[in-house]
This record gives sequence, structure tokens and C-alpha cells, in this order.
Amino acid sequence: MTQNIYDNPEFFAGYSGLRRSVEGLDGAPEWPALRALVPDLRGKRVLDLGCGFGWFCRWARQAGAADVLGLDVSENMLARARATDPDAAVTYARADLETLDLPPASVDLAYSSLALHYIADLEGLVAQIHRALAPGGRLVASVEHPIYTAPSAPGWSRDAAGREVWPVDRYLEEGPRITDWLAEGVIKQHRTIATYVALLLRAGFTLAHLEEWGPTAEQIADHPEFAIERQRPPFLLIAADVPA
Repeated sequence: MTQNIYDNPEFFAGYSGLRRSVEGLDGAPEWPALRALVPDLRGKRVLDLGCGFGWFCRWARQAGAADVLGLDVSENMLARARATDPDAAVTYARADLETLDLPPASVDLAYSSLALHYIADLEGLVAQIHRALAPGGRLVASVEHPIYTAPSAPGWSRDAAGREVWPVDRYLEEGPRITDWLAEGVIKQHRTIATYVALLLRAGFTLAHLEEWGPTAEQIADHPEFAIERQRPPFLLIAADVPA
């Protein structure tokens, strides 16, 4: 079963205070780039894998989706999602993404924000997503960039110019990495960029977009603290299609 760290009280309290948790999609700096990958949702069926507080589920409905299913392993996350602006066309359900059995051709868009790097059997999940998408359907996903999932202890240092330097450890050795982020013992699955792409292609997807996300000049002007993300991209953004 996927580690359910979000039901850890210490972790959940820390996560709830993050900007993206308080402000929703507008608090996620990568959201404009992800939004550009989402197709027209009017009348579409949407699946959100790792839906969290349900921000994208509600946005999808406002964008015209006919029905939205948000799945998450965390009861804490789902309780918050259900309590916020209930909508009969949006369903939230608890599910372990490691063991999903999705009906074939049941959705038009599968979306996942910063959840897939927790999944050990990602190949199995990608196959399930491909099966669940109707012909012409799309997967839009973000994951932590592999630079972040393969850090070395003790973490970052500074070079002679005073810039942060984040060493990468055993980049080609894939598998679980344990980190202390908001709580001790958080397990993330390290994979290379090549592996993410290969998993999609083996499942039958056509790769439509691959982006090592970094903030724009406009975002840095508004939030100077984002500038460091130009040195080490924090996210990998992916769009992949099922042939029509």
C-alpha cells in the first residue's frame, strides 16, 4: 500500500500551512504551465489522481467538466475536499493508487499533481490510466523533478558566489528514497526522466509535452524567492495522449 503520510498529524499540519494548500491552484507557481496542458473540459469526464484538497476537481467543474472523480489515500485530505463547496457532479473517494482497477474508456482526462513520485508500482498505475482513458484522452501530470528525489546528505551548500548547490546522489539508482519533509520518514520513489518517458511509451501513450519547470521572469519579479528554481527545476510536467 502507498505510504499514507498525509494522515500523519505532524505532516498534515505542515502541509496545510503551505501556500498551495492555503491559496489553492493560484498558490502553486507551476499551475499556469500545467493549466496550459489541460484540454477543453466542457462535457468531459475527469479523474484526479491524488486529489488532495480537491482544488483541481472544483476547477475542472468550473471549466465545464460533466463529472469529476477525485481519488486520494488520505482521509484527512478527502474530508477537507468534501467540506469545501460540495458539488453533486464531483465525487471524492479513498483509493490506494497502487491497486486501482479503473473501468476502460471511462474518463477523458486523467490529472495528477505531485502524487506519482510516491507510487512504487508506477508502471501498473500508468497502464491503468491508459486503460481508463477514452480514445483521444489525455494524461496531465506533475512530479517532483528527479533532481529533488535523488538528493545527497547533508543537503545543499553554497558555492564561492554564494549560490545554493544541491548535490545529486546515485541518480541512476532508482527506487525508494527516505527524506524528512514536514515529518520524518517520508518515502518518495526516485526515477530518472528517461524512466518516466519510457513508462508512458510502453503503456501506449504518445508523449505530447515534457517540461522541466522553472518560474518565469514575471513570477520572479513578483516573488524574488522563486529565483533559485531557475538553477534546479523543482517539477517535471508531462502531457501524454491516447491515440484517437
